[in-house]
Amino acid sequence: MRTTAAAGRRLARRVLDARVAAMTPHLSLFVVPAGGWVRAIRDALGMSAEHLASRMRVSATSVLSLEANERSGRVQLSTLQRAADALDCDLVYALVPRQPLDAKVRAQAVKAAMPQLSRVEQTMLLEDQRPSMSDVDELRREAIEVAINRPGLWDAD
Repeated sequence: MRTTAAAGRRLARRVLDARVAAMTPHLSLFVVPAGGWVRAIRDALGMSAEHLASRMRVSATSVLSLEANERSGRVQLSTLQRAADALDCDLVYALVPRQPLDAKVRAQAVKAAMPQLSRVEQTMLLEDQRPSMSDVDELRREAIEVAINRPGLWDAD
């Protein structure tokens, strides 16, 4: 069961990493205009706040509040979706990892495995059993793979 779940997570990371890699060159296109997307689209269409309010079935004050909330980063996605529909637009929402997910998980696994590796190496040194570099490398690789698939990977934070 655990192996299947780990394989599923690994596949999900790879699929998401591929999607993000395709989006990354275009991220600059999604920089939010200074006044927010709703205001920018509404202005470009020549649509008044009152007209958008009518299409959204809210008051003009609510539209102005929506635009202010978007500028301040406090807007709700459901409200943005309603505005997008009223403006005949699609709402695009994504979290774009700053580094590949596989690399992030591997870095966390290294962090989680290090205390255990340090204890093992210390014990071996105390017992005058200095491991070879290849043994240390193999032990490190195995500990990282175990950590990647172990529940609680992110407990090391």
